[in-house]
Amino acid sequence: MKVVVYSHDADSRAEMKLAIGRRPAPDVPEAEIIEVATAPALFKLLDVGGVDVMVLDGEAQPAGGMGISRQAKDEIYDCPPALLVIGRPDDRWLATWSRADAVISHPLDPVTLARELAGLMRTRAAALPAS
Repeated sequence: MKVVVYSHDADSRAEMKLAIGRRPAPDVPEAEIIEVATAPALFKLLDVGGVDVMVLDGEAQPAGGMGISRQAKDEIYDCPPALLVIGRPDDRWLATWSRADAVISHPLDPVTLARELAGLMRTRAAALPAS
């Protein structure tokens, strides 16, 4: 499954990528991770299609993951599920506005990220047509 990791910060992307690993859970497909540093690059990928899940940094600059999630949900047909990584637990209400499918907060806990991502991967796999 193609998993897009979005953040302007290379260290944040590396941390998320490390937490995901090759496979976030034994019962989900391997994660093909695609790193993206800008909103235009992310939307170009989404427009082409084939992205299965997004992991979005809510603290990204200049376009944060919350706004990206909201825009993607509004504009992309069959938008992939979004896991939003927020800066503070108190920002969960904003994550609700963004229509993120799952939310975790900093400091990044690799076990929590893997668990939430695996859940989104299962949901996405169940929604995809059988090949």
